Amino acid sequence: MKITPSVTGLLWGCLAILFLSARPQVASAQVDTIRLKDARLKTAVLKPGLRQYLVYFQSVKSPKTLRFWYWLRDTKIINRNGEQLFATTQHWYGGDTLSYRTGYSLNRVADFSPVYHTETINGKVGAYNWEAGQVKGADTTTLNAKTDFSISFAEPCYNWNLDIETFEMLPLAAGKTFAINFYDAGFGKPEYILYKVTGSEVISTYNNQKIDCWKLLNESDNAGRHFTQTFWISKKGHEFIKEEDSFPGGYRYKVKIPAAAVDILARFAK
Repeated sequence: MKITPSVTGLLWGCLAILFLSARPQVASAQVDTIRLKDARLKTAVLKPGLRQYLVYFQSVKSPKTLRFWYWLRDTKIINRNGEQLFATTQHWYGGDTLSYRTGYSLNRVADFSPVYHTETINGKVGAYNWEAGQVKGADTTTLNAKTDFSISFAEPCYNWNLDIETFEMLPLAAGKTFAINFYDAGFGKPEYILYKVTGSEVISTYNNQKIDCWKLLNESDNAGRHFTQTFWISKKGHEFIKEEDSFPGGYRYKVKIPAAAVDILARFAK
């Protein structure tokens, strides 16, 4: 997420600082470390299918204005060379063509270990082959601007672009804190990011349906500024229901849309 001079870019820039500046606290006996080798993610609860989200920003300086995005995340299980993989496709729609981005990720069904990730932002393709000890630019992906990219690390990590799906597979419970080894392909380096279960809350969704959720919190400080992210994950269905991000100067909200919403990709394909 690159910083641009526009208001939209400024908001994205603040969030980029939030994501990239988050630092894990000193680990304690109460912290559950989520590493690939421990296979602690409950991959069986990740439900294939289309998820649609309304994402909107509110600036403190412009409280009567909202900026909207519409995100689609479609997860399928495919078979490649005899191995089952989660294939997740993302489409992000905004108010103009520069806001549009796509992503495609492959992860093993067995443990959600990343295999491949590509994203197109502002028309530029970044594609990566993901292994246990390194991420390298994919030389077989057409027009890949990251062909020469390479980073090595001491232990396997998870794809931070799939944080929603990762949260849905966590063994959430009261009082738990998770340190997840995340990496955003092409940027920085892998880091353990802390997410704390701060309690639970019953929230209302479509038709006033009540859903009991765990609240998962990430917070960080950068240059004297405090950032928080709160995620609501349903206890029964392990569904990512909503998110609220607070950062200097504004807020970002992400809300899951009911399944009754039109699949705009399928509509355009007709």
